[in-house]
Amino acid sequence: MPRSETEPLSTSPIQSSRLYSLHEFHTAIRPTPMTASRDFHGIAIIGTGLIGGSFGLAVRREFPAARVVGFDRPDVLERALARGAISESASDIASAVQGADLVYIALPIGATIDALPKIAAAAGALVTDTGSTKTVICQRARKYFRGGARFLGGHPMAGKENSGIEHADADLFRGSRYALIASESDADPRIQQFAGLLRRIGAEPVWCDAETHDWAVGIVSHLPQLATIALAHVVADETDETGLPLTLAGPGLADMLRLAGSPYEIWRDTCLTNRENIAHSLDRLTQAIEYLRTRLASKDLEQEFDTANEIYRALRKAK
Repeated sequence: MPRSETEPLSTSPIQSSRLYSLHEFHTAIRPTPMTASRDFHGIAIIGTGLIGGSFGLAVRREFPAARVVGFDRPDVLERALARGAISESASDIASAVQGADLVYIALPIGATIDALPKIAAAAGALVTDTGSTKTVICQRARKYFRGGARFLGGHPMAGKENSGIEHADADLFRGSRYALIASESDADPRIQQFAGLLRRIGAEPVWCDAETHDWAVGIVSHLPQLATIALAHVVADETDETGLPLTLAGPGLADMLRLAGSPYEIWRDTCLTNRENIAHSLDRLTQAIEYLRTRLASKDLEQEFDTANEIYRALRKAK
């Protein structure tokens, strides 16, 4: 569960009570059992960029008989059709969701919230989104989804630093976790049907509530992005007229700065809707950096490296 406001920060980052042992880590992310489900036949994808386009490519490969209708700007829809991410295009949201039994919203957070009232009219459909924060979206959805259509908050833990349908990939979700804001025991067959679809395209559902999701991604997703931005600024500020130290950089810096290629437009709404959790994670990073700074001449750093190595191995093993 998220940290309470009165919980003190630990003296050493590695002594935090949140640090999983390897056993606890792998228990927490263990695969959930496969469940049988029928296929979705009519799918509407609202937003056919990187995520929506990749979902369309993956679904059309696994379910070639499905009708997949896309909605986006005309030029984006044209490219999505050419790539085979959708089978049809629609000029407005109402036309796109008509007859759909699955509506997949792959828009920025603000645009998703604005679209919810129109999409709630898709009677009987399962409606799910891909926003990287969930609390605000799910609160708004409860206002509009009161019967018929069912809203399921979702967040694929997959992506690239480059956006757009041009970078869409049918294998984007393969081997990734996919957060679903529901209980694994939810009796709604549409929920289990969607979880089965995710497994078919290679993703592994992870079930949680919206608040826990936003705390968790604030640490493992949003913090890395902002830490990368900060690191890039340090490099830029320190680089002089000769090009040093940037011209001396090796592949390690490029690996660290991969996320720096993500545009602000993608992250603006994330920062606005998860600012408290992100601020907490930045505080923890600041504490960890200060701990390292004050112990540069101490053998205590060996313990820090050991913990970092353990987390890295756990992440590698989980793939």
